Amino acid sequence: MSTQLDQIRRCALGDPATHPFRMLIGGALVDGARQLDVVNPATAAPVTAGPIADRSQVSAAIAAAKAAFPGWSALPVADRAAVLSAIADVVEAKADDIARLTTLEQGKPLAAARSDVDAAVQFTRYFAGQRPGPEVVRDDAEARIEIHRRPVGVVAAILPWNFPFFQAMYKIAPALLMGNTLVVKPAPTTPLNTMLLGELIADLVPAGVLNVVGDDGSVGPMVTTDPDVAKVSFTGSTAVGKAVMRSGSDSLKRVTLELGGNDGAIVLADADVEKVADGLCQWAFFNAGQVCINIKRIYAPDAIFDELCDAMARRVRAIKVGDGLDPDTEMGPVQNAKQYQTAQSHLRTAQETGRILAQGVIPDGPGYFVPPTLLTDIDDDNPLIAQETFAPVRTILRYTDIDDAVRRVNETPYGLGNSVWGTDVARAAAVASRLESGTAWVNQHFALSPDVPFGGRKQSGLGVEFGVDGLNAFTDIQVINISKV
Repeated sequence: MSTQLDQIRRCALGDPATHPFRMLIGGALVDGARQLDVVNPATAAPVTAGPIADRSQVSAAIAAAKAAFPGWSALPVADRAAVLSAIADVVEAKADDIARLTTLEQGKPLAAARSDVDAAVQFTRYFAGQRPGPEVVRDDAEARIEIHRRPVGVVAAILPWNFPFFQAMYKIAPALLMGNTLVVKPAPTTPLNTMLLGELIADLVPAGVLNVVGDDGSVGPMVTTDPDVAKVSFTGSTAVGKAVMRSGSDSLKRVTLELGGNDGAIVLADADVEKVADGLCQWAFFNAGQVCINIKRIYAPDAIFDELCDAMARRVRAIKVGDGLDPDTEMGPVQNAKQYQTAQSHLRTAQETGRILAQGVIPDGPGYFVPPTLLTDIDDDNPLIAQETFAPVRTILRYTDIDDAVRRVNETPYGLGNSVWGTDVARAAAVASRLESGTAWVNQHFALSPDVPFGGRKQSGLGVEFGVDGLNAFTDIQVINISKV
């Protein structure tokens, strides 16, 4: 276990990597068929290399998961839960190392990376505490009818680069608890924390139950088209989610798709401006704007529009941008070179088509840093409003009539999350109920909990994660119908 942890410390000190990270396949830690540089977005320089699986290794991982499925699914749920608890314990013990590695490859501030790890432990322990059982829908003189939940089989967990460790854990835990086996594929630009997870738990999980394979962009289709993969749990863009859905159609794979979002926030006229500005700024610019459920569009009424613009502008200018390893950093770089180019395009659009209210200051030197930017006075059909802006560029829009604000928030193909902010909670909740999204928050945003289902409407996804519904998403229904006559 020490080899990859030692490498984390070498990476943190800037030393070249001498021992490659390895994949977990069939209970063994193995080298990739080749390697791909992993770049620190704060420096735009490689910190080490990640392993890449070839087709034979992907097939071996799926075959190992398939072979392990009968034994794992036959275990009592309490035994599977005990494995999850052991995983949570070892992750908690190595939380600082995992967080540092996440910052090195993802860019987010170290405190945020540590929060991701803490949340992963919390979610894992929640699922370890669940004891799903059959549901009796009828028991009378004629029949007893029970609904049982059966594991689907081999699950492919496909991860994004914005929350690579947290999302790995919250896909792994419910799938394992319900008796499935897994092949986990991290994003090409953030593979290391998942490889480390494989090493940390290799001795805790029976061989083949959990497999981790590296990717350079070619592995995803190998996994999603394999007929032995029964379900794909995918988090990423709507465009790729549609491709995942198409690729699994021949074998009728079950899918959970958590896709893009274009979340709106409606501020009501009775809002406490300074308090609301804190919340809006936090969840609009969190993770350098690279979250599907970031606040991306803010709608403010005439009565407090100028005041809210001023309050948010002050906060945006004060955001400390820098290397995530610097304890003073509040916002790190965007994650990769392609994302950096996209963010620069968003900035040009903001400067050319809107009025800039505030722009943060980026540090001197290399790295994929983008200044947090707040603007106004753009049309609703502007790409910064009509499309998902995955960068720290946010817009405040004016409204006069609440019905018009609701219409404009809903006028999008996305439906992941929205929020309403105001002092009259009952009125805010009534407005929230009119928003077409999987979650509508009141006086908060991005509030996730392991016991509350989370998913999107429209083109923001299919299915849900978390809670009982999230557990059931890793199962098929079997009805046991017993005649008593």
